[in-house]
Amino acid sequence: MAQGKHGQPQGASRRDFLYIAAGGLGAVGAGAFAWPFIHQMNPSKDVLALSSIEVDISKITEGQTITVSWRGKPVFIRHRTKAEIDAARAVQLGELPDPQPDDARVRAKDRPQWLILVGVCTHLGCVPLNNQGEYGGWFCPCHGSHYDTSGRIRKGPAPANLEVPSYEFLGDNAVRIG
Repeated sequence: MAQGKHGQPQGASRRDFLYIAAGGLGAVGAGAFAWPFIHQMNPSKDVLALSSIEVDISKITEGQTITVSWRGKPVFIRHRTKAEIDAARAVQLGELPDPQPDDARVRAKDRPQWLILVGVCTHLGCVPLNNQGEYGGWFCPCHGSHYDTSGRIRKGPAPANLEVPSYEFLGDNAVRIG
């Protein structure tokens, strides 16, 4: 191999080494500087702990609604009566501002008596009141939105139905939300 000045191989120089070392050190420094900003965007530990919850539904009587907290939001779990289910199924979809059949609102087709909804009004994020309003479902007193026993908007300024979260039944007495 041909030798350059000071006995080093030709093509490699101390300057090349310094450029590579400085570039590598700069990349490591930029990564170390950026990491805290990137890491702070991850969900906190308390949010991760609530990514899914299990709820005992054995004590919810027919016609009763309970509210649990999931991901910092209220979730309504309603044990609907046969009359409520029949009324929700009888609604003509053309009458609804956000048409959705009752069957699409109930994830477990073999358990239509259980309705699980995120309890946040789709208008401005208020929490509607249970068993209230003109349709026997929920009523948001802030701006007058009425939801039926399937959580569908029927009257008022809310643009959409109450959200249905993902959930699965863990036997007859428990449900996992999230």
